[in-house]
Amino acid sequence: MNSTATTEKHAIARPPSSALSSKDKLELHYFMRLTRECDNAILKLYKQGKIVGGAYSGYGNEATAVASAYALEDHDYVFPLHRDLGAHLVKGQSLRNIFLQQLGRASSATRGRDGTGHYADPSLKIYGNVSHLGAMIPVAVGVALAAKMRKEDAVVMTYIGDGGSSVGEFHEGVNMAAVMKLPLVVIIENNQFAYSTPIAKQFAAQKLSDRAIGYGIPGVTIDGTNVTRVYDECSKAVERARSGEGPSLIETITMRMHGHSASDDASYVPKGMVEEWKKKDPIERFERILVNDRVLNETSKRQMDEKISAEIDDAVGFALESPFPEGADAAEGVYAP
Repeated sequence: MNSTATTEKHAIARPPSSALSSKDKLELHYFMRLTRECDNAILKLYKQGKIVGGAYSGYGNEATAVASAYALEDHDYVFPLHRDLGAHLVKGQSLRNIFLQQLGRASSATRGRDGTGHYADPSLKIYGNVSHLGAMIPVAVGVALAAKMRKEDAVVMTYIGDGGSSVGEFHEGVNMAAVMKLPLVVIIENNQFAYSTPIAKQFAAQKLSDRAIGYGIPGVTIDGTNVTRVYDECSKAVERARSGEGPSLIETITMRMHGHSASDDASYVPKGMVEEWKKKDPIERFERILVNDRVLNETSKRQMDEKISAEIDDAVGFALESPFPEGADAAEGVYAP
């Protein structure tokens, strides 16, 4: 993980969650809280008409996004989806850069040509998604192959949704990675709906991780709202990949607590389903554990809230005051000469 893990190559395996320090646990909590409040700020800006296009929320997915990336080292690569803002933050992306990107400013990663998570930051080994999510699997596999050929000792972690796991690129990419024993960790974020299509109408298998058998790799299905379980399984998969044993498939079970995007009212979701999943809120679950273990108390929680609020206010204010790209430059770098 970016702030606590060593940056040396051939790093030792990350400790299990039971051996994490109080500092590590508080950091996991901080990144989950920061992710949610950052998402809330994005939705607020969208409703104010300051963000155009799509605005997506990872509410309910914070444990998966944060804990998975927390298992990586600085020199590892990550390919987050649009609900994996937490992975961007854990990998070291600044809030200012995130809001510059969301607000389409000239100094953003895409120079105002795009918003959301459609960007790459090679300095942090972050390679964001394109809208055709399944198409990113072969790209991640290619990076894993390049890392192996260069003897980088690096692992590539990529994500896909339940819907995206049914497209051809997913099969082709994972199969190639398995055959070549590439250092890849694939996380399927099963959040119950592919846009408006429920999982019962998407696949006949009991678990998406069962597909791993066909590729000849390990597969596991876990509670994606349990931050320590996600961290432990991802740490094991990362260590397996780093040691040359090849890829793993991890299915995390969560719930998309908002619609597909901010413009989707999610009227197709059965009544009561969201309320049931609220009882499994990943942040509240982890907070109860931290309080019980005397790692967190009301004072430290309030201090963290104030810190996060100030950080987001600074980033939003900075981005709003930053200029848009010049209209004459709109096509620069978009089309081949």
